[in-house]
Amino acid sequence: MIAIIRLSEPDAAVRAGRELAEAGLDSVEVTLTTPRALDAVATLRGELAGSCRIGVGSVRTPAEVTAARDAGAEFLVTPTTRVEVLAQAKAAGLPVVCGAFTPTEVDVAWSSGAALVKLFPAGVAGPPYLRELLAPLPDVPLAPTGGVRPESVAEWAAAGAVAVGAGGALVDAAEVAVGDWAALRRRARAFLAAAAAAHWPDR
Repeated sequence: MIAIIRLSEPDAAVRAGRELAEAGLDSVEVTLTTPRALDAVATLRGELAGSCRIGVGSVRTPAEVTAARDAGAEFLVTPTTRVEVLAQAKAAGLPVVCGAFTPTEVDVAWSSGAALVKLFPAGVAGPPYLRELLAPLPDVPLAPTGGVRPESVAEWAAAGAVAVGAGGALVDAAEVAVGDWAALRRRARAFLAAAAAAHWPDR
């Protein structure tokens, strides 16, 4: 599971990353839409090295790949499929969770070197769509993101997903704004419990 942090304050992003890691999540993405996201990434890498992988999300250009690498990112996440971004990430030695939605985008992302293909926005199509995609593309590891909730994790896994990404349903900006970290920990535990109980495909 990949936890997605998209907040309006870098300090809040750092605290959220700490809380998620302490709750047991081992992959956390800080999006570039968060102000001073790369500063937050560098801080979290220094604090959580060895216990939680820290990635950079919303990566859309080769220049952002380089900046993310320099900040210490361990993986990248994109919202779209851009082969030049995948090529730059390969040169930088960084795995990419590449965003795609249509069959063509999924195929291009995978054939261009994505480590994992992020089906996004997954919530608008649902698990049946992912199942249909896998019929002609059975070798592609898909990770639905966007609209995933604890109660839907099992259904996504049953449809063939190998992982899920969770953003707003996990890191609620309003709760973070008032410092309700207990609520964040509860959400993290709910997602982790759902993932542990789900039947994931054997890949």
